Amino acid sequence: MTMTERDEPLTPAGRLFVQPGMDQIINCAVSVDDPIDVEAVKLEISNSIMVKHPRFSSIMLKDSCGRERWRKTEVNVDDHFIIRHQPLTDDPSISDEDAINDYLADLSVSTPLSLTKPLWEFHLLLAHNSAVLRLHHALGDGISLMSMFMSCCRRADDPNQRPTTQGVGTSSSSNNRNVWRLLKKLVMVIWYTVVYVTEFGLRSLWLKDKKTAISGGAGVELWPRKLATAKFKIDDMKTVKKAIDNATINDVLFGVISCGLSRYLDLRSPKALKEGLQMTGVAMINLRKQSGLQDFSELMKSKSGARWGNKFGMLLLPVYYHKGGSDPLQFVKRAKAMIDKKKLSLEGPCSYKIGDLIMSIFGPKLATLLNYRIVSNTTFTISNVIGPPEDITFGGNHISSVRVTSTALSHAITMHMVSYAGRADMQILVAKDIIPDPKVLAKCFQDALLEMKEAAQAVAKD
Repeated sequence: MTMTERDEPLTPAGRLFVQPGMDQIINCAVSVDDPIDVEAVKLEISNSIMVKHPRFSSIMLKDSCGRERWRKTEVNVDDHFIIRHQPLTDDPSISDEDAINDYLADLSVSTPLSLTKPLWEFHLLLAHNSAVLRLHHALGDGISLMSMFMSCCRRADDPNQRPTTQGVGTSSSSNNRNVWRLLKKLVMVIWYTVVYVTEFGLRSLWLKDKKTAISGGAGVELWPRKLATAKFKIDDMKTVKKAIDNATINDVLFGVISCGLSRYLDLRSPKALKEGLQMTGVAMINLRKQSGLQDFSELMKSKSGARWGNKFGMLLLPVYYHKGGSDPLQFVKRAKAMIDKKKLSLEGPCSYKIGDLIMSIFGPKLATLLNYRIVSNTTFTISNVIGPPEDITFGGNHISSVRVTSTALSHAITMHMVSYAGRADMQILVAKDIIPDPKVLAKCFQDALLEMKEAAQAVAKD
């Protein structure tokens, strides 16, 4: 393929996401209250900043050396719409949510995006008042893509305003001048960085979680999938957070995951597990200066610290199997202690820089192999993207839910949580031959949070 001077190479992270075994497509299901007006949606997209964005108006090509590049092209919006008028199922007992989840599960293993056009498309499921936006991960990470989507939406209470971005600076100034404390913190940063980066390297070679009823492994990314949704209230998470000093929503989430997986394993293999068994999750963390959604204008500035694209690091976050005890808050306390150590380390930035370096020096084959082995040697994937805190509309149609999942990995469990207007929906994508009952797993997570809430309320009363 003859390249032109205007062709732009993919970033190292973008190249990773187009390699076999790590090829990743994000599938975002958006449900609305009223019937979808197809022409109105097409007009909204045609006039949006989305189709003007260089990544959304370029096709991916390979040069003579096999290196992937972006080439600018004309966008025909009609080519990016797949319209389905008929219901996804003839069974009236299957809810819209379940029908859409089955549709997403099928997309996760069997439907790549066409390379003859920019790597995104809309599936309009008219009988279900829903749309599925499919975006290749090479276009950007969850923060970039959610911020892009929000730029096309408006607040339900004020159609002239865009949704609120919740970016909060992660760096803070401190008046603490105690040299000893600063030195102690520096030593801890160095120590935890060395420990966790070393473990990261070992995971890419041979170190792996012990086999359980929820373990995946090499080749599992090709297995058929099922998808279920665990639903949480943000206020319930905040209630639990307040019961534990300096806890965060992510601490609560990992406590819920630890408790929920323990509950599920008790159902599947009640006598076969050792107390404290480690199950390691692969988590993606935003490396931008601000957390949460980003202002889209800042993302598009080349010198901005926000920066568009795949700007994230990987963390290995272990959770542990424990039999149900009298205090479910212990799961959150253990999760917080683990995450606090991870925060002190530079594991996330180092994983990003090392991956970038390996891709640049040794090429995509080695980088893909190492990342694939990390996934194959761990138990689950987890991501958490903060959405808008208020109700929003798209084309004047109120959005009732936003749910996100992705292409299957070699994990048997992949979890993606998105918060929206006081709720949080976590999509649980599973290999159905390993986990045939994902709704049971979803209920284990939901029940875990409710028990934690009750325990937190009891603590508050005392």
